[in-house]
Amino acid sequence: MVSNDQRRRQLAREKYERQQQRRTEARRKSRRRNAVIASALAVVLAGGAVVYATGALGGDDDKDTTVADSAPSATPSKKAPDPCGKPAPGAVEKLSYKKEPALTIDKSASYTMSLRTTCGDITLGLDAAKAPRTVNSFHFLAGKGYFDHTKCHRLTTGGIYVLQCGDPTAQGSGTPGYKLPDENLKDPKLKGGVYPAGTVAMANAGPGTGGSQFFLVYQDSKLPPNYTPFGTIKGGMDVLKKIAGAGEASGQGDGAPNATVVIDKATVTK
Repeated sequence: MVSNDQRRRQLAREKYERQQQRRTEARRKSRRRNAVIASALAVVLAGGAVVYATGALGGDDDKDTTVADSAPSATPSKKAPDPCGKPAPGAVEKLSYKKEPALTIDKSASYTMSLRTTCGDITLGLDAAKAPRTVNSFHFLAGKGYFDHTKCHRLTTGGIYVLQCGDPTAQGSGTPGYKLPDENLKDPKLKGGVYPAGTVAMANAGPGTGGSQFFLVYQDSKLPPNYTPFGTIKGGMDVLKKIAGAGEASGQGDGAPNATVVIDKATVTK
């Protein structure tokens, strides 16, 4: 017969074992959740042929993603009022091309990309000398109205600080129908695995999968040198800071911006 004292010890032991089991399961769930968050942020930019800043630029079902060597910890964003205005009248045109446009830009010239957005104007200086095929593609697509009325669909706010745009689907899967080669990956500006604030770069889904999706770096971001840097933010950093300040929708540091960021008109001029 089990004594009352033995019974109490048995019940205490069983209670302790249940507590330990719950703690082990909680730690397992926490590790799994952190791994999911890290994976989501590690795959940051991709698009069309695949980007989603970063993400990747690929086929219709692909997503462009920017992959970091080590995933940053997520910084949840608080919901804030939308700081942007209403989009201009008009709709995204469904444009697709079978092959990359012929190289027609002047590689020795300076080109500027102007983004008139619902949140304010952003001006980008494009480096035709170092990334001629990328700049040529943007010159071509902007001339066709490809970027007009498109949403900037991704904002990251933890470890990687970028706004990703250039996807007509606003889902991370938009593509112009062709893929671009990587360019300028050995740019000396990319020191120590960092894309410095002010960088304009391509999102992709792997080597040679650039399309139309690109990301704007509003704060130094740890990324491997796998994403074609093809320009610099010349004006509108205050606009990007305003967008970032409004946070992103998932609350995990990587999702759609709370701000309604729409490119009403994009132009590339010499």
